[in-house]
Amino acid sequence: MSIHKTYAVFGLGRYGQAVAKELHESGAEVIGVDIHETTVNEVAAYLPVCKCADVTDVAVLRQLGIDEVDAVIVAMASSLESSVLTVALCKEIGVPLVVVKCGNETHRKILQRVGADRVVFPENESGVRLAKNLLSSGFVDVIELSRDVSMIEMDVRPEWVGKTLIELGLRKKYSLNVAAIREHGEVSIDIDPQRPLEAGMKLIVIADGNKINKLL
Repeated sequence: MSIHKTYAVFGLGRYGQAVAKELHESGAEVIGVDIHETTVNEVAAYLPVCKCADVTDVAVLRQLGIDEVDAVIVAMASSLESSVLTVALCKEIGVPLVVVKCGNETHRKILQRVGADRVVFPENESGVRLAKNLLSSGFVDVIELSRDVSMIEMDVRPEWVGKTLIELGLRKKYSLNVAAIREHGEVSIDIDPQRPLEAGMKLIVIADGNKINKLL
């Protein structure tokens, strides 16, 4: 899979390493950054671009080219102060998407106030799952059921509105099996394949993980 996006992962503990490794192995360009040189040396064994730096310094961020990446993942949950400052600086220099690892609900509110686009709790979302969601642009959520099968929640595309599942032939075209439809906050497994899809609907589908890229 060829991924034409660039990511920066700040904080290379267990969670940050899982995100960086999954992104890199999927073909994305990844910059790994940690303030501890020992950690950087360890991760550099499998991550080509790995730097030892203080990301709470805006000058350092610019030197690293962070103002040109598509997304930053801040995985420094042990230091709220550092996470807050880093998120604010990343948004200040124009990073389109800043995702930050968070320890609790109070921290989540603080991080969102300073500009975090998305806050993740490691106990609810693993680093690998976060990476897969970042790579699967256009999907609401991706859950890997096995090595080859994923469950995906995705928006009904504009070009699908007004057409039925029978007309779209999603199974034949993309190997997608629609398991449920989310509408107005409710999930229904009683699917009418002859009902025209509407804007705002979300499809919950079972898909061949190897063919997901056809949808991107």
